Amino acid sequence: MRRQSETLLLVPLLPIFLLGMFPMLLIGLLGFFGLIIFGILLVCVGLTLALEAHGEFNEEIIVHGFARGSERATQLSNLHAATRSAALLDLAGIALIAAGILGLFWVG
Repeated sequence: MRRQSETLLLVPLLPIFLLGMFPMLLIGLLGFFGLIIFGILLVCVGLTLALEAHGEFNEEIIVHGFARGSERATQLSNLHAATRSAALLDLAGIALIAAGILGLFWVG
């Protein structure tokens, strides 16, 4: 039996590496200021996600009009799920901003 190469294990991890490369370079090159910038970007993504979720909900209401109870419950469930994930992104971004500011003043 032929043994499989270990490099095939790295192929599924390549997208994760490519996505994680930007924040690590940003933090590594800019230090705590990079942490603040990354936090601001996370807050922007969270706000965009929440606005898109509300826009899709409103578009569904305007285009299709009044929906049955089950359809309305599904729409509300989707809206709540999107706003919860957006709130988590906002919270993570605020935590990164706070950590960066504390790092600038404490260490710097």
